[in-house]
Parts: sequence; C-alpha cells; structure tokens
Amino acid sequence: MSKNEDCGKSAGKSQFGLMTTKRFAPFFWTQFLGAFNDNVFRNGLMIMIAYGAGSLLSGKSDIMVNVAAGLFILPFFIFSATAGQIADKYEKSMMIHRIKIFEILIMVFAAIAFYFNSVSFLIVLLFLMGTQSAFFGPVKYSIIPDHLKPDEIVGGNAMVEMGTFVAILLGLITGNSINPIKLSPLWIGTALCLVAVAGWKVSQFIPDAAPPSPNIKINWNPFSTTWETIGYARKVHSVFLSILAISWFWFLGMAYLTQLPNYTREVLKSSQDVYTLLLTVFSAGIGLGSLLCEKMSGRKVELGLVPLGSIGISLFGFDLFFAYSSPSVDHLMGVGEFLKSAGSIRVLADLGLIGIFGGFYIVPLFAFIQLRTKAVYRARVIAANNILNALLMVVSTISGVVFLGSLKLSIPDFFLVIAIMNVVVAIYIYTVVPEFVMRFLIWIITHTIYRVRHVNLDRIPDDGPAVLVCNHVSFMDGLILGGACRRPIRFVMFEPIFRIPVLKFIFKTGKAIPIASRRENEEVYFNAFDEISKALDEGELVCLFPEGKLTTDGEIDEFKPGIEKIIKQNPVPVIPLALRGLWGSFFSHQGGKALTRLPNRFWSKIEIHTGEPVAPETVSADALRRRVLELRKDYK
Repeated sequence: MSKNEDCGKSAGKSQFGLMTTKRFAPFFWTQFLGAFNDNVFRNGLMIMIAYGAGSLLSGKSDIMVNVAAGLFILPFFIFSATAGQIADKYEKSMMIHRIKIFEILIMVFAAIAFYFNSVSFLIVLLFLMGTQSAFFGPVKYSIIPDHLKPDEIVGGNAMVEMGTFVAILLGLITGNSINPIKLSPLWIGTALCLVAVAGWKVSQFIPDAAPPSPNIKINWNPFSTTWETIGYARKVHSVFLSILAISWFWFLGMAYLTQLPNYTREVLKSSQDVYTLLLTVFSAGIGLGSLLCEKMSGRKVELGLVPLGSIGISLFGFDLFFAYSSPSVDHLMGVGEFLKSAGSIRVLADLGLIGIFGGFYIVPLFAFIQLRTKAVYRARVIAANNILNALLMVVSTISGVVFLGSLKLSIPDFFLVIAIMNVVVAIYIYTVVPEFVMRFLIWIITHTIYRVRHVNLDRIPDDGPAVLVCNHVSFMDGLILGGACRRPIRFVMFEPIFRIPVLKFIFKTGKAIPIASRRENEEVYFNAFDEISKALDEGELVCLFPEGKLTTDGEIDEFKPGIEKIIKQNPVPVIPLALRGLWGSFFSHQGGKALTRLPNRFWSKIEIHTGEPVAPETVSADALRRRVLELRKDYK
C-alpha cells in the first residue's frame, strides 16, 4: 500500500476513525440496525412457514418460502425508480427519519402477526419491508459522498459493506434463536419493535444533506420512471458497466447463499450448525475483504482491486468444486465431526476467500459509482443499480432451478458452472472497459516492486484543470504517479516510452499523450500540444516530464520551455512533484540502458513529494526546475 503522509485540510479519517464522527457513525448504525431487523423478521417468517404452519399450508411450505422471497424483491422493481427521484429531490436525513418511522409501524404489525400466528399477514408485511428497503437504498448510498471527504469514500463504503453482512449474519442467527416456534412469539415481536425504535432514534443524529435536485417533478409511473432511471445510469458508460458488475456480484452471492443450506445437508452431510458456520465464514470473509480495501487502495478508489477480486472469486470457486467428497455417513454431522472430515478446512477456506475477494470486488465499484456520477442524479443512478441488482438476483434463483432441477446438475457442479460464468463475464467487462485492467496492472506493479510514500499529495486539486510537472527518472514514473493520485491523469509521454510493450496498453488505455521533438516528428509534436490544450479545456489533469527524457546520471536536467507554451495557451495552476528513490532501479538508466540488466531490488521504498501550486502568471521552466530540485533534495 502507499503509506499516506498527506497533511492538509482535505485529509480525512480512516475507516475506523469515521466511527467516531457524527457525519458517519449515526448513519452506519442506522443502516446496521435496519439490515439486522430485516433478517430477524425474514428468518422468523421463513421458520414459521417451514415448521410452524405446515398443516395450515397443506404441504406447500416450499412454494410459500419462494413466494415470500419473491415478494421481498418485487418492491425493488416497482418502487426503486421513484425512490431515486425522491432521494434526489428532498433532504436525505429527513427521508431516513421517515423511512425508519415506516419501519417501526411495520414491526408493530409484525409483532401482532407473529403473536396470532398469521403467516398471510406476515407475508404482506414482508412486501412492505421490501418497499421500505427499496426507498432506503438510494438514500443510503447517495448520502455517503455528501458527508465524507474524497479519501474517506472507500473506507466509508467498506464499513457499510462490512456492517451490512455482519448485520445479516447476526440477524439470521438471532431470528433462528428467538423464532416463534422455539419461544413465545412475544420474544421476536418485542425484539423487532425495539430494534426499529433504536434505528429511528440513531437516525435523528444523521447530519442534513442538501437535496441536489429540489426542482425535479416526481413521475409516479413505475414503468416510464424505471426506463428513465436506467437512462441516467447509462450516461457514463464506465459507471453503467460498474453497475452491471455489482449486479453480477449479487447474482453470484445469491447463488452461493441460496444453495448453501442444501450443500451443507446433501454434500457435506452436516447439520444446521455447520450451515451457520459456513455462512459465518462467508460473511466474515466479505467483511474482512471490504475492510482491507482501504489499506490496499491507499484510501482512493482503486479499480485495480476489481479484477483482483474477480480472479479470486473464480479461483476459489473452482477449488470449491474439488474441495470435498461426500462421506459415507448415515446421519448429519455436527461441527466437530465435520471439521475432522477430509476437505472440511478446504471448504471453509474457499468460502472465506470467495468472501474476501468479493469484498475487494464490490467496495471499489460502489465508491467508483458514487464519485463518477454527478450529484444531481446520483440517487437515481443508485436506484438503477438496485433495480438491476434485484433483476440479477431473480435470474440467479431461476438459474439454480434450471441447472439443479431441469439439467440435474449437482450443487458442486453448479458452483463450477458459476465460477466459469464469472470468468466469461469478467473478460467481457474488462474488454469493454479496459480501465479496470489498466488499473490492475498499475496496482500489481506498484505493490510488488515498490513501496510508495507520498507527502502533501492533497495539494493536487480534486477537480478542475491543472498541470503536474515532475522529474523523469524511470519508465515507471507515470505508473507510480497514476497509481498514487485519486484523479485520472493524462500523461504526456516521450513517444518511444509510449510504444514499450505492456506499458503501451496501460498508457493508451489511460489516454496518455505521446510527444516527440519538433525535429523528429513535427506532426506528433503539434498533435500533442493540441491534445494537451483540449484536455485542460475539459478540466482534466495533465502531467508533463519537462526534461523530455529519462535522466542518464540521476540529476535533474534542464526543463524545456514547452511548459511555458502550454500555460500561455491554457493559464492553469502548475503543481511541482518530485520522485525520490527510483534512481538505480531496473527501469532507470543507472549503469547503462534501462531494462538491459537483471533487477537487483524489489519492494523498494520510493517517495512522491508535492509542492505548492504555482500560479500560471508566474510559471517559468527554470523556476519550476528549482522547485522540483528543492522537493527532491539529495535523495535520487
């Protein structure tokens, strides 16, 4: 990871530090208690249908369980688009208060329904719970960027994902422990009401979040509104592909979670306690993977973790197929007996690692959507995400029926099929949006060869045009700077460097601008200046290496006057940077040409130092060189 030593007013809290702030902690606990209550209610209902009302349902409990699951998902199709409009139109903390009051009312009626053993009324209430969740979803994810700083977005999303899965797990365990078959219905009814009231009380401490689009007119037609909402999601192609990638994750998650009970009973030959153990390991894996994202990404949105996540999901999904052979036992094994059986630890490890890599996969995608979507319609884009998530969850359930029922596959066979499907989907997404692969390559390179420490990187503005200037030490300079900065950077690259295999893919995908001297290639020279001007006009960040070539002696050569020409045409701030510690690496010219000798060091410590922005009217090549020298000092 990059060891962040940024010090400035924009430096934010770590993900655990956020739990001490009013702008995040009340929201986190509101979300946590809501997810917990959802699952206590749903599990209590499912147990009542399966075990307590069998005589009333005349053996149709399996049908009722699926009907109940469908009724919980249905509101996401009907109401998500409208919920997105409302979340963009009204103040969000007020919306959360009202949604939590609605939850209290539902839980009061649920307590009555549990007491009177009314399954049909509980199923109606489950639909209302789904409706409440559909309205909460767009508010939940759109309020995060309103209250968190850019370098807190990943950590905030990680905490929310971790908290959600922990709450789901605890809700399932609690719902099982106090279900109305084992204990008096008063227990579960009282618990549901108390948790709902606690969630409402905590929500009162959530700070206000001004509505981004107060003048929009609510369209109550669910069909036209849904189509319009999907249109907002498609405005930015990479955002829409990220939504599809998240929806695919829920396809996989639903497939594993739906089959886990039968997998435990039929393949592992084990009891419900073993199922709880597997569910705990899987959920804990997602929570741990989510929390690791902040550390592994250097507190910025790191899309390079998404391919890493999909690779891990597929790899350990494949291994789950081979991990276990059903033992010859005539009873369901308990936890102790299961753990002694061959392959049990491998199954647990596979599920845990699928969860961990799932965390790597999902957290950067949510953060990416929040940051790349304009605030004025962010909630509607998140509503579109919820609609597509629900759709893929339904498709996942249908796929399970087709593969396991119609095609007669075993559950391990089904796990193998979805692992293969994940590879195919990943290849498609990364082919259409190569930015994911580009960032993955950068992340791999900068986390295996180097340890990067950066100082005052917050001096680079979070938006608006600016030019970065830096000393040029190695072929890795652009990748290291690009991997450290939260914003995409348009690098101006010496054309021979731009053409290096592998690096060319990264530079081209990152929309680098190749340049040559006017004498060597006049057309490339003028095209480069036109492209730089266009990028700055569009508010982008451009990085130059004004020396024009790699240093051959470790010293900083003179800065070419091209920087003055650029700033004269586009008067924007210039931020000086200095790379320290790269001289002598395999990719530098020390001791001969770069790339021509064996590497002699790995995981080297290097530093990026950022200077104060220079006003455009005071920019000169010589003055910028002196500033970079001051930043670099004697550390090459």
